[in-house]
Order: sequence, then C-alpha cells, then structure tokens
Amino acid sequence: MDKLEVFVIKNTNGMELEVSNFGATLMSLKVPNKNNSVTSVVVGLERAEDYLSPPYIDIPLFLGSSIGRYAGRISNGKFQVEGKSYPIKHDNGVHLHGGNGFDKKFWNLKKRTPESILLTYVSTHLEEGYPGELEVEALFEITENNCLIVSYSATTDAPTPVNLTCHPYFNLNATASVLEHELWMNSNQHLEVDEQLLPTGKIKDSKNTVFDYTKKSKINKDNFVGFDDTFILNKEHLKATLSSNETGIAMNVYCSQPAMECILQKNSQNCHLKIRLNSQNSQRFALNLKIFPMLPIMIIFQILYFSQMKCIVIKLFLNFQ
Repeated sequence: MDKLEVFVIKNTNGMELEVSNFGATLMSLKVPNKNNSVTSVVVGLERAEDYLSPPYIDIPLFLGSSIGRYAGRISNGKFQVEGKSYPIKHDNGVHLHGGNGFDKKFWNLKKRTPESILLTYVSTHLEEGYPGELEVEALFEITENNCLIVSYSATTDAPTPVNLTCHPYFNLNATASVLEHELWMNSNQHLEVDEQLLPTGKIKDSKNTVFDYTKKSKINKDNFVGFDDTFILNKEHLKATLSSNETGIAMNVYCSQPAMECILQKNSQNCHLKIRLNSQNSQRFALNLKIFPMLPIMIIFQILYFSQMKCIVIKLFLNFQ
C-alpha cells in the first residue's frame, strides 16, 4: 500500500513550503508579510489525510495538485495521435485534467535537500487512455530571495499529448477576499469558450474588455463576473503580478509556458480548509501555467506532442516581495 508523506522545506526568512506525495500537492506556503510575520497564501485542507478522503477525493477541486497527463479540457471524449484514435474518460463529452489524473496518484520521493523536494511518477501505457509510458518528475524549490520554483520534466517511449501544471489557489490576505487583490497580466488576448468552458477555436482581443489587465487593477473591476479563462501570454519573461495591500505581499509570476488559466473559486464544497475564510464573499484565485487546452483535437492551435524519448521541461517561478 502506498504511504502518505508530507515534506517541509524552509528558508531563513520564514518562508515555508509543505508538499504531499499524494498528487505531488502543494499543501501550504507561508511567506513574509509587511507586519514582520508570515501569511499562509495557498489554500489547502486541514490535514494531509483529508486529500484522500471524502468529500475531497470525490470532487474536482485540485487544491495545489500536480495535474497530468493533460491540464485543461479535451472535448469529444477522444483524441488522435498519428492517425489513431484514443478514447478517454469524460463527463458529458468533457475530459478534465487528465481524468483520474496525477493529482490522485502517489508519487515517490527521489531526492530531498534543505531547499528542495523532487518527486517522481510513472504513468503506464494507456493510463486514462493516453498512449506511451510517461516518466514525470516534479521539483519544488524555495530560495533565500523568497522564490518558489516548481519544475516539471517528462520523458515518454511513444508519441503522446502532455500538458503538466501545478494547480494552487492563492489568497495573499489569507482570510479576506481576493477580489480586492490587484492583478496585472502580460496578455493581450484570451480564448473564447462555450457554455461547457471548452475553447471554440477563436482568439479574442482583451483590450478595453473585462479581460484586460494590462494595467494593474483590482480583480473586482467594473463588469467583472468571475474567472475560468485562458489568457495567451506575451513573450516577456514576467507574466503576471498579484498583490495585496492588506499584507503587503506581491507575487511575480514567471514561466516557460504560452498560456495562463485564471480561476476564481468560492465554494469549498464542504471541505475543511486550513485557511479559514472569514466571509461568504471570500474567494481564492488560481493561476495555472500551461499550453492551450484541447490541443489534441483543435487544429487551429499548434499541436504539440512529445516524440519518443523526448524530454520536456516546464518551469514556474514565483517571486514573493
């Protein structure tokens, strides 16, 4: 039977990271604030055991989880690789985050240092319908500059679609709503979606719309109705900044991916959270860095597959100030 383990790493400034081997999950992240104390900025469950138990194990919350094989949505319940069709698990035609994916698997500890944790997982051929055996590594690091670095690498023995990401929800206030957080995004375009949140294939300009965060502003600006949207990132290295005036914490986001999904979520679906949100209007905000959703079936976007034994490296760099 797989054994649940939790690993903790710290720096000398008080920054502290907790990672579970179940789902390679980022359970907790504490960072220094303007009051010379620390704030827990990642929303997680009270205990590591809660991730394995109802209600969480039965619902798609993905709190801090590593997502694979394919982050995002794929429609029609199948995809093709080199002319062959592969059926995949779906709900009303929508395959989400790899089905029974990497977030629900035990990962193995490969290496641990005072500053880093390296976890591995092997996805077997046709697991959740995906061809090829995929060997994945997830590396979590913190630095003395108060940076969190999450890196994924993978190799496969057959062509297969892969889209890996980390799925943490942030609240830089810890308890108050994120709607008063200020957000800037290095993005001028977003993907149009249908009623199932599946991309239609159209790329929309964000300028002068509710999706325009090229000027730093509160998340809850005029006509804002929520987030579950994918933004196309510009080429500059800094992709986004999220900040809280209440705690003085600013999070700068750097990554190697072309797209960022923003999700605003309120309902914890009866799960017991470690951060006690103190009002019904409290929210949590996710920034998921990845390639575009539905790449395996939509030819309007550049289709990316990993050839035999090719290695992919995905890096997310968060700098807290």
